[in-house]
Amino acid sequence: MRSKAGLRYAIPSRIYRVEELIQRSRFITTAAHAPDANAANTFVDSVRELFPDATHHCWAFVAGPPGSTAHIGMSDDGEPHGTAGRPMLTVLLHSGVGEVVTVCTRYFGGVKLGTGGLSRAYAGGVKLLLQTLPTELKIKRVHVSVRVAYPHVESLQRLLDDLEVVVEHEEYGEEVRYQIAVPAMTLETLREQLAQLTSGEGVLE
Repeated sequence: MRSKAGLRYAIPSRIYRVEELIQRSRFITTAAHAPDANAANTFVDSVRELFPDATHHCWAFVAGPPGSTAHIGMSDDGEPHGTAGRPMLTVLLHSGVGEVVTVCTRYFGGVKLGTGGLSRAYAGGVKLLLQTLPTELKIKRVHVSVRVAYPHVESLQRLLDDLEVVVEHEEYGEEVRYQIAVPAMTLETLREQLAQLTSGEGVLE
């Protein structure tokens, strides 16, 4: 059975923010949807503008399916090397959420946390945020067309509904032609069931 990884996964549904106080330092962790690196970097800049007087804006993003390292980024933004961006990224990569960027804004409270304390604080901020992060399901779709004779239209429409297919355009001529967006994981199922319900006469292309 083919893996469904990368075909259907959770993404942030909106900008979301949590805050906590650790040893008098204020940590504000903000997340957003990041379908690509440009979107992630733009969001980081927007958070900097929102909190211009903060001591640090550390960040990490995974601009792809959950766990994918093809498009990632991170920054310690002046904190000791490896104490912020890397711990944040590690949490994101194991979160089950894709296309996500997080920025952890710190207002220094006068107490040094040490490298271990910093790593725990930045990773902890992301973990805290993920506990209540609003998400929605992203489904990777393939755009194809399907042609059937009129007697099969009703059965085809039921099949498309069952497989969560989105009909993008309809044409009615000698046959009925639909332009559709099919969840990638159900494309072969659609092909097989279309052949069954039309006795091989339906065309998927």
